[in-house]
Formats: sequence, C-alpha cells, structure tokens
Amino acid sequence: MNLAEIYRRDAWHMRWSLYISFVMLAIGGFYGTLQALDKMGVDLYRYLPDPLYRYYLGLTVHGVTLGWMFTVFFIIAFLNLVTIHGLRRPLASPGLAKATFGLAVLGAVAALIPTFTNEASVLWTFYAPLQAHPAFYIGLTAIVVATWTAGINAYLTWRSWKREHPNVRTPLMSFAALTTWAMWALASVGVAASMLFQLIPWSSGLLAQVNPLLNRSLFWFTGHPVVYFWLLPAYISWYTMLPAQVGGRLFSESLARLVFLAFIPFSIPTGLHHMFPDPGIPHSTKLLHAILTFAVVFPSLVTAFTVVASVEEGARRNGGTGRFRWILRLPWLTNPAVSGQLLGMVLFATGGITGIINASYGMNLVVHNTMWIPGHLHTQVAGAVTLTWMAASFWLIPLLTGKKLWSVRLSTLQVWTWFFGMAIMARGMHWMGMAGVPRRVHLTYAPYALFDEWRLAGWLVGAGGVLLFLSGALFLYVIAMTVWFSRSPAQVEVPEAKPLHPVERMPLVLDRITPWVTVTVVLIAIAWLPSIYRIATTHPYVQGWRLW
Repeated sequence: MNLAEIYRRDAWHMRWSLYISFVMLAIGGFYGTLQALDKMGVDLYRYLPDPLYRYYLGLTVHGVTLGWMFTVFFIIAFLNLVTIHGLRRPLASPGLAKATFGLAVLGAVAALIPTFTNEASVLWTFYAPLQAHPAFYIGLTAIVVATWTAGINAYLTWRSWKREHPNVRTPLMSFAALTTWAMWALASVGVAASMLFQLIPWSSGLLAQVNPLLNRSLFWFTGHPVVYFWLLPAYISWYTMLPAQVGGRLFSESLARLVFLAFIPFSIPTGLHHMFPDPGIPHSTKLLHAILTFAVVFPSLVTAFTVVASVEEGARRNGGTGRFRWILRLPWLTNPAVSGQLLGMVLFATGGITGIINASYGMNLVVHNTMWIPGHLHTQVAGAVTLTWMAASFWLIPLLTGKKLWSVRLSTLQVWTWFFGMAIMARGMHWMGMAGVPRRVHLTYAPYALFDEWRLAGWLVGAGGVLLFLSGALFLYVIAMTVWFSRSPAQVEVPEAKPLHPVERMPLVLDRITPWVTVTVVLIAIAWLPSIYRIATTHPYVQGWRLW
C-alpha cells in the first residue's frame, strides 16, 4: 500500500476532525472577541442583552471550545497524519480510529449543551466548589479518553512497524508523535482522576461534598502540561517540516529527539506555580515546582537554537548572506505555510519570556490573577500554537481533500493579520496586568474599574481582539473556499526535513521512551504525591456552589 492509498483510507476522520476543530475555533474566537471588547470598556449588555449574552457563559465557551476542543480535534488529526507518514503505514486499528472520533464528538456535544444553556458557567478550569451539570464533566472526560485511544492507536501502529524493523531507529516524525502521546498519557491522569472520583460523582449527587484544593491541585497536575500537549505538535512541524519548506535541512536530529524526550519529565512536575498564592501547600513544595518550571525552559532554548539554525541553513542555500540579511531570503510574503510558522515562533519567544516571570515566586505574586496571565497564555496558545496550526492547514487541507489552496495571497494576509492582532492584544493584556487589572472579571460594571487609567491598554486589547476576529474569519473563508469551491487538483506532499548530517550512530536512550517515562514517574512521586496526600487527608470538603 503506497502513501496515497494510506492517506485515502484514514483521510475521512482526519479531515472531519480538522473541520470540527475549525468550527470550535470560530465559536471560541467569537466569544473571545466579546471578552476583548469588555476590556475596552464596551457595555456588551447594551447590544447583546440577556439571555443573548452572559459574561461568564461566554468566558466558559471561549475557554472550553478553544482549550479543550479546538486543540484536541486538531492534535488527533495532525498526530495521526504524522504517525502514518513517519512509519509509512496506516493506523493499526481503523475501529479504534472511529471510536476516537466518535468519543470526541459525543464528548464535545455533551459538554457544550449544558454550557450554552447556562448550566456550566465554571470556566475552562472548572474549579470546585463551582458546580456544573454532570454532562459537562462527562463530556470533557470523554474528550480526554479520546486522546488516550488515539495515543493507543499510534502505539499499536508503531509496535507493528517495530516488529518488521527490529533494529531500525524510529523515524523522527513518528517518534516525536509518540513522545507527545506518552507525555500526555501521564499528564492527563490528574484531570481524569479529578473528573472520575470527584466532580462527576459530586455533580451527580453521589457525593455530598468535594475538596476544592484537591480538585485544584489535580487540575494543575494536567493544566500546565496541557500547554505542552498543544505546543509539541507545533514543535513537530518546526523540527520535521519547516526546514524542508524553506529548502533546508534539520540542523541536528539528536538535539530534536532530546527536546521531545525532555518534555516528558520536565513538563509535568511544574503545575503548582499556578498555585503559589494558595494556602495549604508547603513552601518547600512550591520551591521544588519553581525549580522544575525553570528546567522546562531548557528544551525551548534548545529549540530556539536548533530550529533557527535549520531555517538559516535553508535561507543561505537559497542565496541568503550576511549575519542577518539571510532572514530576508525566507518566503515571508509568498508562502503562508512558512511565514505563519515563523511569525508564530516570534510570538512564542515573547510568551516564553513572560512565562519565566510567572515561574518566579516573587514576581508571580505581583501578576497572579491579573490580565498579565491571559497575555502570556495567548502568546503561547493563540499565538505560537494556533498560528502554526493555521499555517500547517494551508497544506493539510489540500493534502486531505486533493484540492488546491484557494488563495495564497489571502492566506498570507491572514497569518500576518493574526500575528499583529495577537501582538497588539497581548501587549494590552500585559499592560493591564501590570496595572493590577484582574482576570476573569466583567469589567464594564466593576465598581473599581479605572478605565481612565486603563484606557489605552484596554483599547489595545479590544483593537487586537477585533483584528484577530477578522483574521480568523479570513482563515475560515480560505479553508471553506478550498473545500467547497476549489477545482484545481492539489500537488501537495507532507514536507519532511532530512538531517543536515546523516546520523550513523545515536545513543540508544534517544530512541527509547520508557527510561524517560520512568524518570517522570519518580519526579511525579516526589513533586506531587506528598502534597496531594496531605491535601486529601487534611483539608475540608464543602458543598457545591452555583453563583450564576
């Protein structure tokens, strides 16, 4: 079976996963624009009166559709494609692929119905003791289980390949996908445990009370690593595809493998830096998580060196010269699949710097629960991750549909407007955060809102949000026109970068995931278990609240 036949067999669920992810992007983006306008001081209730608009319902829809649905549907499709292409074989279980798609769809429907009916306005973090309808928790749990079945299918596919190639290194592209699934399998245990043993029984009336601090801790066991679950597919594109797209080669396959493997132990024992101000957690535990949070900067710094070196090599092969003039040889205005990724990396660099501030205990106390935090999150997720995924979609959709991209010019305009919209909005968010503006708050009617002092920062947030809305609409327009109206056949292949220097020998530890998982389990036991045990046995349990 050749690659074209393999793609055709598995294309339907990858294609529809992408379509659903784009629908979630549209819904979440609309409500995100309303959030941005609120920070601008626009009285949304004047134009969208209740029940057409409810602030915390909209904030929940924004976070849930983008953080849990847009991301999961896209990641499943993308990692399935990466696994298939890297191993040159179809997924091991078509039935498991169908079950994955079905679970994700049913979970999304189950979670969104109570959300839109105002039965689950608990935000994307769903902290107890705020209590949502049980269908909300059951739906999100089904989405998490769908990621597990997708990961199992990838593992079964690799195992079949390995039986036929016992002494061959796993190809980098599929190896990176396997490390992503391994990291997420460990990280998602926290939110799954919280759902299954606390929130679902509690919201269903089987448990009278819940431990809020335990719920919060289990959420952040998953809540920070989920950022890397979003980010690593973008890394796969940057490492294994982008160099080929600019005419270059991967600077170092060994460094690439090290980066993906390092994310397994470094990403999970970090979540407590989101709980630095919380009582009931020993300072020694917070210190350990602060140190480990700084450690996760290491693979990102290696990425900055390796990916830029790979891109530079391609630019110089295309005639680039000088210390920095080679940058001008990159296709900034002619290839949106490349320029979108490059612009995403610029946003990622700014987000990484602000992340170091979040991890610093003293500075964290200044910016915690202010608009600074959404500013950081948006540069990472809505910036680096989403912009990279948009760029990848400009060849993914043609590959899976067989139809040529509708308009390169509009696609290029779209990635640039998204970049500027995100840069402007995040700048305003950081500014508002430094001024002490709280996050998760409906500012228009807040008695303490100082719009005269926050005016310019709020206008930046609002203007950036509107530009992002227009850019997102343009993206969806290009994708829709490609799918429905493009008549030209696509001449697209999965870009795959070759190493700059052929890898003849490589340490075995860079082709094995099990040792890294073992180290991660030990780190989890040290960094998380004592704190979770103490919280579960000593902290009070309370009844549920509904404040909306």
